[in-house]
Order: sequence, then structure tokens, then C-alpha cells
Amino acid sequence: MSEIKVDTLTGKTTANDITVTVGATATMSLEQGLAKHWMKFDQVGGNSVRDSFNLSSLTDIAAAQAGINFTNSFANDDYAMTGTGSNTYSNTASKDIVMLEDQTNTSSLSNVCIKYGGSANGEDRNHISVVHHGDLA
Repeated sequence: MSEIKVDTLTGKTTANDITVTVGATATMSLEQGLAKHWMKFDQVGGNSVRDSFNLSSLTDIAAAQAGINFTNSFANDDYAMTGTGSNTYSNTASKDIVMLEDQTNTSSLSNVCIKYGGSANGEDRNHISVVHHGDLA
């Protein structure tokens, strides 16, 4: 088995162009496959961030709405966001799964609304995870 230990990877032809071979012939861009932002936070507890990457700040906009400000902006507002969460890890009736909806987004901000149970109304939750993929500026 071979092992490569490096501190920095730089593309040979273009600095940010590193191609990974997957299987016998399929290839993909390493940069394209990486999450550019992720976080887990508790909106019930005052928008406290449990852990994050590329997060400048988190703003409480209103009930069930949070503004995620990126440290490093995206190239445009066409990035992809996924997320989910729940209200508790215990065996109570409020252990529901929620989905996040991107309400307003710019290259430096994503406003998310926390929805649950098919309801049009949102509600604060305390275990919310969000991931963004796209090109950084």
C-alpha cells in the first residue's frame, strides 16, 4: 500500500485544477466535490453554533429563519444547499425531522427557513445541519 503525505495540493497545469480518477476511467474535479460550507447549530438556544466551516456569522432573522454569512463568498448565488434537523434526540413527540428551504441567497449570504411536517409555518429547532456546495469566488 502506498501513502502520500502532503501539506498542500496544487494542480500541475492550473493551481486549482486537480483531477481525481474514480474507478477505471471516470474522473472528477477535486475542488468541485468538496463542501464549501457546513455547520450545525441550535436555533432554540439563541443560534449557538455547535461546529462549522467557512462561517463568518449566524443571524437570527425571525422564528424559524436564520441568516448564514460565509467567511469566503461563493462565485455567484447558484450554489446548492442541503440541510435537515430535529428538535430533540430524545423519544418525545417533538422528535420530528425538518427540511431547510433557501429563502434568499447571495454570494455571501444564505437565508434559510426551517420547515417541518409539511407545514407552511416554520419553527425553531435545536439540531440543525446545513451544507453548501458550489464555486467559491
